[in-house]
Amino acid sequence: MPMSRTGRAARRRSRLEPARQDHPAVIVPPTVLYAIAFVAGLLIDWLIPKTIAAPATISPIGFAILAVGALLAVWGRRTMEGAGTNLDPRLPVRSLVVSGPFRFSRNPLYVARTLLYVGLALMMNTAWPLLALLPALVIVHYGVIRREEQHLTTRFGAAYAQYQAQVRRWL
Repeated sequence: MPMSRTGRAARRRSRLEPARQDHPAVIVPPTVLYAIAFVAGLLIDWLIPKTIAAPATISPIGFAILAVGALLAVWGRRTMEGAGTNLDPRLPVRSLVVSGPFRFSRNPLYVARTLLYVGLALMMNTAWPLLALLPALVIVHYGVIRREEQHLTTRFGAAYAQYQAQVRRWL
């Protein structure tokens, strides 16, 4: 049986209209954003090398920051998995996580990524990735975190508003 004009028009509209999303509409996966910034910094360093300090001084500091970032990342990941929610911000949020490192920061995994990034740049003793981190953090803030917060407000309402009032965004 042939489809009517109105049926075809409805199908065409449904393909063109965005579906209601049950996940934050982040502009780019955060891991990709951090990687792009780091590689951009390394490319600039290749063209214009710029060290930070004597390797014997800066490497241990970088290692310590990297270790703290790794521990925080593992703690945050395990907490989210234990709560049964997705780690990928492009997937649906299943629960509001307010325990573990989420008691101290609404975004401990982004704090962890930032610490890992800074620690690696210090261990490599190169300044350019640190400069490239600044615009990346602006994009993370507006293109990822603010969108996640908007989604969580819609999804969890008053519970998320109360959590926002009690816990800082970063630290």
